[in-house]
Amino acid sequence: MGDLLRLRGHRNSTGFQCSLVKTYQAISSASVDDLWRKVVDLADVSWHPLLTRTNVPSGLVVKPGLIYQAVTRFSPIPIQIFVEGVRPREVLSIRILAMPGIEERVTYKIESTVCGTRISYSVTLRGWLSPLVWILARPYAALVASKLARAAEQAALQVVSGDRRTDRGSCFDF
Repeated sequence: MGDLLRLRGHRNSTGFQCSLVKTYQAISSASVDDLWRKVVDLADVSWHPLLTRTNVPSGLVVKPGLIYQAVTRFSPIPIQIFVEGVRPREVLSIRILAMPGIEERVTYKIESTVCGTRISYSVTLRGWLSPLVWILARPYAALVASKLARAAEQAALQVVSGDRRTDRGSCFDF
């Protein structure tokens, strides 16, 4: 899968600044529309390895400027998430405002390819706390694209079979 890691450090007037960029990719048999529906359904983050819940009402249309809260698997304290950009069926860009000393930008990109639909999950961390945050988040961030692909595929299968409930007893229940 696509992997790019860049870590840069430099000193500025406020002290040491660090920047980290990482991109993960997965290929899915789900359509672009199925994947896009899963990405922009901010109320359902059950597939997301880093988030446990959000305060977004079901059915809310994602637009730039939307600010919402989410709870991570690391802490019960909610974080602020700001939707920076939306290109329907292509890109969703968000900025995560967790704490001073760290700035995080996440981009989901969906592309149709000959082999299936490619999901790219890019994380950019900036700030003096970024190396510490990256050590904690990296194992979970590595799973986002593949879990998104799997969740969209399962949702598409449930729509086709007419079964909208979650099958907790399946072999895909990780």
